[in-house]
Amino acid sequence: MLQCQDCEFFRRDEKSGRITLLCNPFSNIKEPSCLEKWQLMRLDGLLQAYQVTLSWYQKLAPMQEKMFEMMKREMDDVEEADSWKLNYDDQDDLNDHDNSDDQFGQDDDDERLNL
Repeated sequence: MLQCQDCEFFRRDEKSGRITLLCNPFSNIKEPSCLEKWQLMRLDGLLQAYQVTLSWYQKLAPMQEKMFEMMKREMDDVEEADSWKLNYDDQDDLNDHDNSDDQFGQDDDDERLNL
């Protein structure tokens, strides 16, 4: 079995020691085990990208919390400012219901008196 360090597609960064495989699984894989190693290297790259994304999310989390709190306060302020409209409409509905006439044009109280 061919070892990766003996392969022409193997590169190691001297500063960081990071390994890079330049082989292409569709054209120049020399052995079946090369494909497995190449897949492991790709999974490692995906894992590193995911970890970087998570670290950014952790940095942004406090700012997002503050933004959500500010938005909630703004929405509460808007609802409070518009509450007079809702209260006014509710009072009109109550007055309309109290003054409603029955089908003969008489109030409910008048019918009881006429009986």
